[in-house]
Amino acid sequence: MKKMVGEFHYEIYDNLEALKTDDKKLVKAAIETTSDAYAPYSKFKVGASIRLDNGSIVIGHNQENAVYPLGLCAERVALFSAGSQYPNETITAIAVATEKKLAPTDIPPFPCGSCRQTLVEFESKQQQPIKVLVTGTNERVFVFKSVQSILPFAFNDLFL
Repeated sequence: MKKMVGEFHYEIYDNLEALKTDDKKLVKAAIETTSDAYAPYSKFKVGASIRLDNGSIVIGHNQENAVYPLGLCAERVALFSAGSQYPNETITAIAVATEKKLAPTDIPPFPCGSCRQTLVEFESKQQQPIKVLVTGTNERVFVFKSVQSILPFAFNDLFL
């Protein structure tokens, strides 16, 4: 028996200029907000920006704490902000950026497992895919059509 859960499709763009205008704007917002991240312990600054179906962009950046589990990743800060500020709007895309120095061929750091699960739940709740764009300092952008592409066996309504 062959069964498929989600699909793993993505595109890689060598620079921001290759993106569509609305995606370029979203990625630039994520890049810009990395500088506001509170990361005094790890020095690993991450920014996230979310586009809603009404055109609004909501940003978030990581918030560390001396007791690491008490901090929050940029993705969840942005998701929870969007959910509380715009409870009836659909999330169409999220961009994640880091200030971590990358070589031109490096793959940028992707959302952690907790953020992927949270993204999947938002996607499942709204029953519409959330596009995921990930970039680092080398300007390469990885674009996924859905969160399911970066967490194919998510703990969501398929398994509950």
